Amino acid sequence: MERKSVPVYEVIVFPPSASFRWNVHDYPHHLAKWHYHVEYELHLIQNSSGTMMIGDYVGPFEPECLVLTGPNLPHNWLSDTGNLTIPDRDMLIQFSPECADRICTNFPEFEEVQRFLSEAAFGLLFSGETARKGASLLRQVGRAQGAQRMILFLELLATLARNPSERKTLSHRAPAATIPSRPSEKAERAINYIHNNYFSDIHLTTVAQLCGMEPSAFSRFFKKQTGHTFAKYVNQTRIYSACTLLAHTDRSVTEICFDVGFNNIANFNRQFVKFCDQTPSAYRRTARRCTTPAPASIQDSIFMPVRYGSNASLDKKVQIPMNRGVEALAGAQ
Repeated sequence: MERKSVPVYEVIVFPPSASFRWNVHDYPHHLAKWHYHVEYELHLIQNSSGTMMIGDYVGPFEPECLVLTGPNLPHNWLSDTGNLTIPDRDMLIQFSPECADRICTNFPEFEEVQRFLSEAAFGLLFSGETARKGASLLRQVGRAQGAQRMILFLELLATLARNPSERKTLSHRAPAATIPSRPSEKAERAINYIHNNYFSDIHLTTVAQLCGMEPSAFSRFFKKQTGHTFAKYVNQTRIYSACTLLAHTDRSVTEICFDVGFNNIANFNRQFVKFCDQTPSAYRRTARRCTTPAPASIQDSIFMPVRYGSNASLDKKVQIPMNRGVEALAGAQ
């Protein structure tokens, strides 16, 4: 039986008469695990270094690492401390999509915040002055009460949204497509074809013909629409599907290489390092440290097709096991 892993669904309980939840906890802790919830979460690591997994992103973290995760995006931070307890390692704020909608809908001045929150579907890592000021405001929120606490929370959101150059998108996929602008009909036709056929040979001339265009004109059109060359987009789609298989199955790297459409292992390894900054084997090791094996009772029960961030077409070849919380989300799409 192949190894499968699912994030644990966490139910967030808000204090009475509170618009959001502020919390600090130690590590190890029962909340520090591979999990997800419907709320946004701004998470600050105060002490220790280690490995974090946000969606399908795996990478290092250090003290003062500040990350925002969007609704239903799985996440975990694993410190390199063995069984040593780290007091107050995690400081965080959790707030519901409804709370965010009320703020952004009722106050036109928060249009910038609304755009910024849509990016959180993929997870955001902050840097520079945004990270420093954000961490400071997060700590101030914990000390404040009443209306002052809400004012600081709004200032925190505005600060995080202000400078796009000081935030980095982490995950390659979001749990649901939240991109506000759609590509043109021809570009969407091409993207759908790639996502449905990436595991077999894909030729630019075939897709150009599908869109009723000459290959050279289609090549320019595709890059303008997506920001990527045709070849890069195909390779990117294949590599990100490989990430899912590496993290959630026991298939060998060689099998996965051919499963996602590459013709030789050397090119697969080269492209994987290019997109993920590590080898497939290294990605699998670190991903498995951060994820949780699925209980035998649900190994073969719930599967949700992958949704790519920029369109809602379904990947028919790679599927990620999910539990009941995400099943409800899939049914709402």
